[in-house]
Amino acid sequence: MRHKKIMIQGTGSSTGKSVIVAGLARIFYKDGNKVAPYKSQNMALNSYIDRDGLEMGRAQVVQAEACNTPPRAYMNPILMKPNSDNDSQIIIEGIPHKNMDAKEYFKNTDFFKSIALKNYKIIETNYDIGVLEGGGSPAEMNLRDVDLVNMGMAELIDSPVILVGDIERGGVFASLYGTILMLDEKDRRRIKGLIINKFRGDIDLLMPGIEDLTDRLLKAGIDIPVLGVIPWVPLNIEEEDILTKKFGEKQGKNDLNIAVIRLDKMSNYTDFDALSYYKDVSLNFTLSKSEICEADIIIIPGSKNTIQDLIKLKQLGIDKTIIEQSKKGRIIVGICGGYQILGQEILDPYMIESKDKVIEGLGLLDITTTMEKEKQTFQTTEKITHNTGLLKGCDNCKVSGYEIHQGVTQSKENSIFENKPNLGVLKDNIFATYIHGVFDNSIFTRTFINNIRISKGLEPIDDYFDFEKFKVDEYDRWEETLRNSLDIDKIYEILGESSNEI
Repeated sequence: MRHKKIMIQGTGSSTGKSVIVAGLARIFYKDGNKVAPYKSQNMALNSYIDRDGLEMGRAQVVQAEACNTPPRAYMNPILMKPNSDNDSQIIIEGIPHKNMDAKEYFKNTDFFKSIALKNYKIIETNYDIGVLEGGGSPAEMNLRDVDLVNMGMAELIDSPVILVGDIERGGVFASLYGTILMLDEKDRRRIKGLIINKFRGDIDLLMPGIEDLTDRLLKAGIDIPVLGVIPWVPLNIEEEDILTKKFGEKQGKNDLNIAVIRLDKMSNYTDFDALSYYKDVSLNFTLSKSEICEADIIIIPGSKNTIQDLIKLKQLGIDKTIIEQSKKGRIIVGICGGYQILGQEILDPYMIESKDKVIEGLGLLDITTTMEKEKQTFQTTEKITHNTGLLKGCDNCKVSGYEIHQGVTQSKENSIFENKPNLGVLKDNIFATYIHGVFDNSIFTRTFINNIRISKGLEPIDDYFDFEKFKVDEYDRWEETLRNSLDIDKIYEILGESSNEI
């Protein structure tokens, strides 16, 4: 079968593009196709390391998981990791390129378009179907000439487009109609169908609006069908624009209460997704000193700029709060940048993250971190060799995840991993590691949680939450939702052939 492609664009951010791509990719995969997701340019602090040690956005990882294909950096060849409001670190084909502001980035549009096209050619050669995701809105006309993630990308590979509107925000008909009318005719012709997402209520009440939208478009000489209305469902699939929602949600008290310090440059917040599904755990992202003091476990997460986040914690006085709680026996966990923050000092000889070459850490661990020019990026599977305290019963337990860190750490603390003295440490009530995704490992996580339960006088629990199976079940549930909501036969026609011909 010759390669087919389809692109999902939205009338704006947070319309549900990333999960719709995941759902359609799963449908195509379940129907017997070899499928790959693709997003030419992604802006996110949440990233992943593929099997080649290359960095990519997590949204494409989720989409790849949904269609049962290994995530690869060519599925997201350009990743922008914001350093500030004005500039970002640009990751090209999984490798850090340089820091750029918007003007410099757009001056190099031709170069970035060549990168986008080159990497899509890999998908075109190796997969039956490519499902592309756009970014923001295609109607940002001030950026059309430099666009390489919406219509600019669709033009590069001659892809049809489906436009998604979010009815939960209100104004879905105006946003769909206005987006279409704002586009130049050549871009408008690429749109082959519309989807209304996140609908709640009686669909019969929505139908007159759909009919009116279709009539208005026809009067303007535009024949674009509405392919379906996707209901709002409580979806447990990682979404790209979900971080602010996580910050706004507060879970009630539970047997064990976890406070994740809400760093300004927090990265890889999905490290804690699995924890939120344990029935005896409450997980909240916070900068509130009172909430931190009330928590049983305080987690300092990873950071895109560890030094700047450490400085901010000191400005807010949260450093002292963490130190005080540690002395009272509260469990302190550091992941990646959080691991570095817990140490004696962070050295930045090349001033990669700061103008200060040395900054004192919280001093809770006897470690020193040096920011190096080259970033460390690996997938890893390691065996725990410790069997005391927080890690009692974890000896010989293997955990898998990945490392992304600019700093190299030297430790005098007790190493917890075989042959990796600096990868993770345990000191009394403090556990820290460079491994992102460590809590996705169910046997380790339940044993770790149970040790804390026992220290509080609570009975251990034997529910070993299988996060991988949970995700697969969610992908299947989402696939079923889309099959029941959308005209899948028409979507196959847009791809170039009907479902009966597969």
